Amino acid sequence: MPMLHIGELSRRTGRSVHTIRWYEQQKLVPGVRRDDAGRRIYREQHVMWLDLLDRLRKSGMSIRQMREYAVLVKRGDSTLAQRREMLIEHRRRVDAQMAELAASREVVDRKIEFYGEWIQTGVRPPGY
Repeated sequence: MPMLHIGELSRRTGRSVHTIRWYEQQKLVPGVRRDDAGRRIYREQHVMWLDLLDRLRKSGMSIRQMREYAVLVKRGDSTLAQRREMLIEHRRRVDAQMAELAASREVVDRKIEFYGEWIQTGVRPPGY
């Protein structure tokens, strides 16, 4: 299995070395080993793992929740159902956020149309 050092992981994931080290300090990156010289060694799974962390964070998962998830991963296969349930709950929150964003976008779209009509006709439309 190919091994990656932190610079290569940084290049492959688009995250800075500083960010990767911060993730490790927060106990968010399971399975990091060190070589004989003490340098961190990563595997291909770490590339995918950092992408997952990025998506979880961007979709609103807290660092605390991400840490809980990482702990479950470290515990192994006995936590598969817990991990799945955690992600199902997160998806519910993401879906709710998406619904809120869609409703907000509809209001913004109506306001854009309002201004477009006003600009086109020179007369303030009724409503907003």
